[in-house]
Amino acid sequence: MARMNDNAQWIILMGFMISFSLFFLATVIDQSTLVGQTTAENVQDFAKNDIRDTRAVIINSLYTDPADFNTPGIQQDIQTISLARKGAIVNYTSSYSAPYTSIVIHYNNGVTVYNETWTSP
Repeated sequence: MARMNDNAQWIILMGFMISFSLFFLATVIDQSTLVGQTTAENVQDFAKNDIRDTRAVIINSLYTDPADFNTPGIQQDIQTISLARKGAIVNYTSSYSAPYTSIVIHYNNGVTVYNETWTSP
């Protein structure tokens, strides 16, 4: 740059500054895209609808046939279906103290762990 005049040095210097600033902006925009993607993936990983469906099946099975609700066959069927279709481990226990029935529901799909104690009126 020793043989160039002042105008040429200024043009080359501004070219370097613009190149570095564009590279910096491209890096920042790339990082913001990654942050948005991982946030969206975390929202999708929460199995809200799966938990609602499982909870509804458990509660409906209580109201459908209260005498057979505590039998191991129904609980085993719910556990097998949730494991096969959703890849989730579901356990529940129930207890009855007049006039209320209490159900403790545990849901775990490897990402989301959900525990609930439901009491019937």
